[in-house]
Amino acid sequence: MTTTDVQHWLDAYIAAWSNYDPEAIASLFSEDAAYRYDPFSEPLVGGAAIAADWLRDPDATGSWEAEYHPFAIEGDRAVAVGETRYPQEGKRYANVYLLEFDADGRCSSFTEWFFLERRRSG
Repeated sequence: MTTTDVQHWLDAYIAAWSNYDPEAIASLFSEDAAYRYDPFSEPLVGGAAIAADWLRDPDATGSWEAEYHPFAIEGDRAVAVGETRYPQEGKRYANVYLLEFDADGRCSSFTEWFFLERRRSG
């Protein structure tokens, strides 16, 4: 995987999230992909299961903004960093994604680490 390949995948990830098109979501992931919302959760397995889970509780259209970029790439593994914002809620998250890709450029392992911005008073 190259920086361009990973950026293209991240852009497609954001587009699929924006549209909630089950085929677009599933096409990002291999048939046996392991998808974790955090490093301690049991993974969802396979693109169809990932798409179905995304569709269970979708974010309202226009309620969020996101930007992610590759940070490090080695072979078929990548680390991406970025930010997800929910302006109406006043929330901002820093994101780190650990990604592995198959030979077709689909994600075969996805683990998210996210951190809610802490607001300091005073």
